[in-house]
Amino acid sequence: MSCRARAQASTRAGGLPSEIWVLVGAAFVIAIGFGLVAPVLPQFARSFGVGVAAASAIVSAFALMRLLFAPVSGRLVQRLGERWVYLSGLLIVAVSTGASALAQSYWQLLALRSVGGIGSTMFTVSSLALVIRLSPPEQRGRVSGLWSTSFLIGSVSGPLVGGALAGLGLRAPFLIYAAALLAVSAAVYLSLRRSHLAAPEVTGELRVMTFRQALARPAYRAVLWSNFANGAAIFGVRMALVPLLVVEVLRQPTGMAGVALTAFAAGNVAVLFLSGRLSDRWGRKPFLVTGSLVCALGTAGLGYAPDLGWLLATSVVAGLGSGMLTPTQQAALADIIGPKARGGPVLAGFQMAADLGTVVGPVAVGALAQQTSYGLALAVTGALLAVAAVAWAVVPEPLQRHTAESVTAVPCDDAEYQLAHRVAEECEEPRDLTHDERHASPTGSRS
Repeated sequence: MSCRARAQASTRAGGLPSEIWVLVGAAFVIAIGFGLVAPVLPQFARSFGVGVAAASAIVSAFALMRLLFAPVSGRLVQRLGERWVYLSGLLIVAVSTGASALAQSYWQLLALRSVGGIGSTMFTVSSLALVIRLSPPEQRGRVSGLWSTSFLIGSVSGPLVGGALAGLGLRAPFLIYAAALLAVSAAVYLSLRRSHLAAPEVTGELRVMTFRQALARPAYRAVLWSNFANGAAIFGVRMALVPLLVVEVLRQPTGMAGVALTAFAAGNVAVLFLSGRLSDRWGRKPFLVTGSLVCALGTAGLGYAPDLGWLLATSVVAGLGSGMLTPTQQAALADIIGPKARGGPVLAGFQMAADLGTVVGPVAVGALAQQTSYGLALAVTGALLAVAAVAWAVVPEPLQRHTAESVTAVPCDDAEYQLAHRVAEECEEPRDLTHDERHASPTGSRS
């Protein structure tokens, strides 16, 4: 197929490759399925006659295996490529989740969920790598916003769907999620099996970025810290402390905790897609700095809420900040790696930073809240995000503007021409590496 025909075949709805839309849809299904299982998992564990601590360990085992296996996932991406690691991870989670529905003891369930954590980190690392490879350079923020939005909407919708299916029993959500993952695996396989954009690189064209090379860049150190702070504040402390704050301090019904979490999600969805798209035009730093500060203020304000109205308002503020930060830091990571490089360990480090924050944050901040107050504990959590804002303020802009010869010089609304230009570049004869490319390559030459 000619380069022109390949470019035209790659462009579909919205000026983006059709493969992108498949990955966005897959992210939604994965998130909604996880939200379907998460609410019933502790109750299912308790049905085997174990205590609350043992039931909680089921959740922790999944997160721990994600954290421990992330470096291995990164190396697998380097060696096998994104597609096969992504599909293998999906299938591992599908099989382990379906088997969980048939578990006959607590220890079987614990082992199966641990295996699921391994599969989860495989498709998380590789899906982000695929998004980076498939995104036209001038639309990385837009794609990151789409991807994050679909995942968030799925996460919010999952518990609602789970509640509607509660009458089917505790094992049914696992079977439904497993079937959904198998369907997603088939859709992704059919979409990517003949995709030239996701095809394995020719050895002579492959540029590999190691974790050490990325760590030498100030922007990567900043993205690691901001993702750690984001994991601690958004995925850890918010989920652990806000429900307790609602019940123990504000003396509100337990259901109001869900309202507060929904208020955060509403703020998040309101700006996720727009901030990612605008960061392609205005640069990453304005959204990274502003988003970190806004989220820091909203998070700190939660701890000093005198009533439910204040709590909901600060939840929305924190959600707005997170919505500006999340897709933009993913786009910044894509800028660091570049579209023609493979950076599995770099992506694994990014994921591990968030997972570490999610694991450590609730424990450390929860202990601080117990010894002092919710106000101080959440203020400290906000300070982590404020430090991230300072870190982004002092590093160079991750989004590099290219010369007129580059695809990024094309107007950003002419996506079809960008993709045609990108494919044309891939079809060009090998050229000498630039100084920057030699510096990024482990050997200093084409391998």
